Amino acid sequence: MKPIEVVAAIIKKDNKILCTQRPDKGETALKWEFPGGKLEDGESNEEALVREIKEELEIEVKICNYLMTVNHQYSSFDLVMHGYVCKAADEEIVLNEHVDSCWLDVEELASLDWAEADKPIVEKLMKNN
Repeated sequence: MKPIEVVAAIIKKDNKILCTQRPDKGETALKWEFPGGKLEDGESNEEALVREIKEELEIEVKICNYLMTVNHQYSSFDLVMHGYVCKAADEEIVLNEHVDSCWLDVEELASLDWAEADKPIVEKLMKNN
């Protein structure tokens, strides 16, 4: 099974991190995640991330740095997720894909029910805090 390659944005604004909740469908229904999505043919990780965040949340992000890559095997697919720390100029987001969102301090991240692939990023953020 060929893995699905995606990018994820750890969006920071005023020492808070944006968390988004997935729709109620599929294996990751209603789980929390860092927003992002699939790479399109010929796209760099950075290009995909900027495009996906614009599509999903209608905001512009500035990529600050690469954080980590997570490889996770769900029961129905394999995922390779590249996480990048980003800055947002605006907190006013529009949820085009997600059912909920919140801005949390790093130490509050563990209070959410995260998708399995996002958990290593949460752990790294909390450890580096």
